[in-house]
Amino acid sequence: MTNPLTPEQEAALVEAIRQAELRTSGEIRVHLEDSCPSPDPLDRAAQVFADLGMHHTAQRNGVLFYLAWQSRQFAVIGDAGINSAVPDDFWEAAKENVLKHFRSEKYVLGLEAGIRLAGEQLQRYFPYNAATDNNELDDSISFGDPTSKRP
Repeated sequence: MTNPLTPEQEAALVEAIRQAELRTSGEIRVHLEDSCPSPDPLDRAAQVFADLGMHHTAQRNGVLFYLAWQSRQFAVIGDAGINSAVPDDFWEAAKENVLKHFRSEKYVLGLEAGIRLAGEQLQRYFPYNAATDNNELDDSISFGDPTSKRP
């Protein structure tokens, strides 16, 4: 897998995740791969979500931003806890917000905007509690096949 991000862009996305997670017990991940192996990026995102173990958070409040950058496919999904809390159209609205930036080829800006939106919803429904919160999922960007190590 070719990493389409510069080190600075990758660091900016990780920082956006960290900032969003400061106010919530929720967890956010970004996964990039060259092309989507299935016709529906939402199906692939669900598979990556499971492969990354994102369903193992205590409150089932993980969010995944999935981008197959060469085939230009994108999806955002949340686990059962956050899905049951947000309005029915939230994920589609978040996706459209990100895609608006993608159409201008501002990919990192789009992902940062989506991460902020997800963080706001996570904060609303799963606020940070200093006594109980810990970082349950890695904040780093994952690449390629999540079941194998990054080269």
